[in-house]
Amino acid sequence: MVNGLTQEEIGTIETFYSAWKKNIPELLNEVCTPDWQDIPLAPDQQEGPIGLQIIMSKLIDTFPDIEVVIHEIFGTHERAGVRAELKFTHNKDLLGIPSTNRKVAIALHEFHHLKNGKLTHTWHLEDWFGLLMQSGAWPAGTL
Repeated sequence: MVNGLTQEEIGTIETFYSAWKKNIPELLNEVCTPDWQDIPLAPDQQEGPIGLQIIMSKLIDTFPDIEVVIHEIFGTHERAGVRAELKFTHNKDLLGIPSTNRKVAIALHEFHHLKNGKLTHTWHLEDWFGLLMQSGAWPAGTL
């Protein structure tokens, strides 16, 4: 018999993503183990929760309206998948893409391992190609 996610595990995941909207990257310290693994790391990203906190702080400072919208949390005890979007106004250059002042939404697909109610590993995939399309940085007719 397979057990579903516990309310504690769902709460941990919701807190993890609420750190964006609340502008409190330090919330990761409450829901991630100290040796939490963020897979894959961004270029030059430190390991552990501090590495994502630094990235979050920079993105929140750059795009103050940034938020993560959770569409779905699913899984079994200690294993969870999340389908979400990172939404913000693209009012400053990002990854070499000039500002468009458009609202953009980047799809997130993340898979988490939990132990004792805390995140131990997160595998993530962001749709940065979607940002290219939404910003117009990907020229039409080039595929």
